[in-house]
Amino acid sequence: MSLRRKLSVGFVLAPNFTLLALSAFVDTLRLAADEGDRSRPIRCSWSVLSDSMRPVRSSSGISVNPDAEPQDPKAFDYLVVVGGTLSTDLLSKGLSVYVQKAAAAGVPLVGICTGSFVLARLGLMQGRHSCISWFHHEEFRALYPDLKASSDELFIVDGDRLTCAGGTSVVHLAAHLVKQYCGEAAAEKALRIMIEQSTLLPQSAQPQPFQTPKTHDLRVRKAMLLMERNLETPLTAEFVARHVGISVRQLERLFKTEVGSSPSHFALRIRMAHARHLLLHSQQPVADIALQSGFVNRSHFARSFRLEFGQTPSDLRAGQGGSG
Repeated sequence: MSLRRKLSVGFVLAPNFTLLALSAFVDTLRLAADEGDRSRPIRCSWSVLSDSMRPVRSSSGISVNPDAEPQDPKAFDYLVVVGGTLSTDLLSKGLSVYVQKAAAAGVPLVGICTGSFVLARLGLMQGRHSCISWFHHEEFRALYPDLKASSDELFIVDGDRLTCAGGTSVVHLAAHLVKQYCGEAAAEKALRIMIEQSTLLPQSAQPQPFQTPKTHDLRVRKAMLLMERNLETPLTAEFVARHVGISVRQLERLFKTEVGSSPSHFALRIRMAHARHLLLHSQQPVADIALQSGFVNRSHFARSFRLEFGQTPSDLRAGQGGSG
């Protein structure tokens, strides 16, 4: 069958970028670009850009060799910025200017993993909605309090800005683009070869943190993520219900069905689980752990902890966690 190139993507790698984010995106393109497993860049093409052409070290220590210098950004359908560790994600001056030039030329920009932080730092997310991993949500909010950000979805398409949480959600963002440019069959083929389920919609919820029980109800999952991100400042049921777009009564009913408890009791349970984890795996003072778990004083924390686990925080530490 005759194939025709339809999707061209340029990659800009931040220092200490996340290797999985790059490889997940590229392999989605690679598998969609050709018939079978021949990997010819026919339907899709991609280039890793650099103004120095020196290898770029990933956060895992593995380096990637760029294959092209910055060119006319309009040569690409999308320019993808791959972020990594937040302490060292600054682009070179040349690449920073190039990304800004691409934005001015109307080339859609994609921020994957912490690429949203890079785009925000360059002033390219004003008036846009960023998708942030639940793991980095508080850091983004602290750095860019005036920017709109969410950790509910796998990825967000806001006009010519596309951002995603990172990890395997990158696969679904890449498949979303492949589907638009190369057709659904090409996108589904790539996902099947990677042993990934069919394309997920942008609004699909991010995977739940380890402390939360599993549920398939999207509204409950979003509520759980919101609670998990605000352990230090417990939220009212009214605030949570408004965030997920339902009434307090609906929220109570959904939690009773999906989790077996009220939202407030569930929030207390995950705060207690968080506190127990810190007691067992950190050397922080009990008073600090109490504050991080949403308790204003140590005595209230100790009473609540004993009701949940049958022993005080100090007893837990003294007994090396007991049988847990």
